[in-house]
Amino acid sequence: MHPDDIDFVVKAEAFLTRFFLENVGREKLLNYKISYSHRCKIKSGEYVLYNHQALMLTMDDNGGFGKSLNIHTRIDHLSNFNTYKISLIGLNGEPSFMNLSLDEENKENREFSKREIDIIKLIGNGFNNTEIAEKLFISPLTVKKHRNNILTKSNSKNTAELIKNCIIQGII
Repeated sequence: MHPDDIDFVVKAEAFLTRFFLENVGREKLLNYKISYSHRCKIKSGEYVLYNHQALMLTMDDNGGFGKSLNIHTRIDHLSNFNTYKISLIGLNGEPSFMNLSLDEENKENREFSKREIDIIKLIGNGFNNTEIAEKLFISPLTVKKHRNNILTKSNSKNTAELIKNCIIQGII
């Protein structure tokens, strides 16, 4: 791991433990995928950016951590810049929390609703506002409002950046 990223990874794991206890509830841990990036050295000696995704698969009899699945995907073809942000992607209808910083106390609302996640996935599949509205049985104006909220929450300048960030973070 890149020496400049070690401190971030250690603090990220502590932050995630605290975040779950204070904001989500330990009992919902199995309904989330955790995602953040860090750099690792490859055989050539070069450092490249990887996306770390973790899924808790089981918990022990006392409610402690059990088995987990951790996936590291090389993403330097998408970005060479580590954002030092953490995302929790809700599964099974749970809300998602995107682009959390270690130095913020979750002051900004970064939570994506289930509807927003549905819209992100449809955008990623190439659907326009009218098509999304038809699929979700809502008005195109409502889709437009959701899209604006999604861009704001994700700190994305446009749809292309949103989709790139969502791929990096494992939402789509």
